[in-house]
Amino acid sequence: MGWHGYLVLWCGVFGAVALIGYGRSLAGMTREQRVVRAKGRIERVGEPRHGSSPNDGIAVVVSFQDPATGQEFTVTNDGERGERISAAWKGREIGVHYPRGRPHAFGFTSDLSAGGRGLGLPTFAVFLVYAGLVVAAAIDRGWPWALLGFCGPWALSGMYHLPGNIRDRNRRLDGLAAMAAVPGRVVAVLKNVSVDADDGHTSTRLVPVVAFTTLDGTSVTAYCESGLRDPAGSRGLDITVHYAPDDPAVFVLDVESERRSWKRDMAVNVVGLLVVAAAAVVGAAAVAGVAEL
Repeated sequence: MGWHGYLVLWCGVFGAVALIGYGRSLAGMTREQRVVRAKGRIERVGEPRHGSSPNDGIAVVVSFQDPATGQEFTVTNDGERGERISAAWKGREIGVHYPRGRPHAFGFTSDLSAGGRGLGLPTFAVFLVYAGLVVAAAIDRGWPWALLGFCGPWALSGMYHLPGNIRDRNRRLDGLAAMAAVPGRVVAVLKNVSVDADDGHTSTRLVPVVAFTTLDGTSVTAYCESGLRDPAGSRGLDITVHYAPDDPAVFVLDVESERRSWKRDMAVNVVGLLVVAAAAVVGAAAVAGVAEL
């Protein structure tokens, strides 16, 4: 079987995956659509143990109500329970999800929305079909088709989302200016040691945990992934925490550094979009030139 036959097989397999996935989504049969989602409330927050693993998340006790039966449940995040809770305070609302009829098989999430439709896998399958067709066109007709096929849609998508990204960045910058500053303290430093199975290399990940009280008296415990120069020796360090008044889970230690970082990221995104668009234009011009010949 030649490479054209492999291409047909490639497109057929992933095309079938896409059709089945979209069909299941339309019928409401995907796992994401069958999951029950409820709104939970943190009733109690545990104190992180210095030196423990950051993968466990902050220990919390959560109460929620099963929408189907109205029964109340009070649970804790022991073991693997969905997303780790990296910022917690008494009264915080978080998402709880579980299979229908099995509320004890719950998991936590910070997203309170209704959830997705399970379109991730079929959409990725469509992309693989498209990638196969672009590669085939590039082999048959030359490299300009690769530039046009891959960079063209990427550039169009980037231009479509760029205004929204700029508005989002501006909102974040405005949010930084509106943050409230309160004293905080590093109460623990969590450690995770992993060993690479191939070369035996050992890597250590340190995550400081900060505690602070908002201006309205809410006691917050949260992971602090960045902003401390010496995480290993930061336990007991007094710091200043800048947090968003409407969501204490959004906080920074250095406002100016965060502002520079967001501006730099936007500049990189714009430059990347220009490079991709230029590549798409080069590919289109080359394709048009070949067509004229």
